Amino acid sequence: MPRRLPLQLRLAVFAATIGIAVGVAAALVHRSQGSAAQPSPLRAQITWAAGAKQAPGLALRDQSGATISLKSLRGRVVLVTFLDSKCVRECPIEGHVLGDVFRRMKGTGAVALVVSVDPWADTPGSARRFAARAGWSDSWRWLLGNRAALAPVWRAYNIGVKRTPGDILHSAALYVIDPSGDLRAGYLFPFSADSVTHDVQRLAAGT
Repeated sequence: MPRRLPLQLRLAVFAATIGIAVGVAAALVHRSQGSAAQPSPLRAQITWAAGAKQAPGLALRDQSGATISLKSLRGRVVLVTFLDSKCVRECPIEGHVLGDVFRRMKGTGAVALVVSVDPWADTPGSARRFAARAGWSDSWRWLLGNRAALAPVWRAYNIGVKRTPGDILHSAALYVIDPSGDLRAGYLFPFSADSVTHDVQRLAAGT
C-alpha cells in the first residue's frame, strides 16, 4: 500500500530539508576578509574547499554483514545518502537517479553508502530488492542497524527522521566525500545525475 504523506507532515519534512541547507551553508569554509571568492569547480548546491570540513565518521554493517567505515574507504570518493528501502514514493525516484550516477561513475573507484532511515523495517533483502528495482550497479553498500546505531549518523549529517503510522519521513540529501575524507559537495533532492557524476569524476581525478 502506497505510503501517504499528510500535508502537515510534508511541511515538516520540507522544513527539515531546509534546515540541512542552512546548517551546511553555515559550515562553509571561512573566506578571508577582502579576498575574492573563488568559484567552485563543482556543480553541487553547496560545496566545501579541500580540507575545510572533515566528513563525520561512521561505521555500520552493510547488506552482506560486513562492517563499513569511512576510514576504511580513505583514498576513494564516497557518496553518502539516506533512504528507506520500503518507501514507494520519493525514495525510488532518488534511487533511479542514483542508478544513473552509479553507471556513469564506473572506473572512478567511487563507492556509495546508503544509510538506512528505517531501522524498524529495512533488511538486507529489502535493500537488495530496492537496488534491483533502481538498476544499481555493485558500487553501493546499504548500511543497516537499529535506531541507536543509526540516529547518531543521521544527526551528524543533519538528516531529520520521523516515524509515523505507515511512513518514514526524512530529509533527502546526498553528500560527496573526497579521497582525503573531506566533505566537498552537498545536494538536496531533486538533483541531476549529470551534476553528481561531474563532481565525482573531478574529485576522483584529484581536480
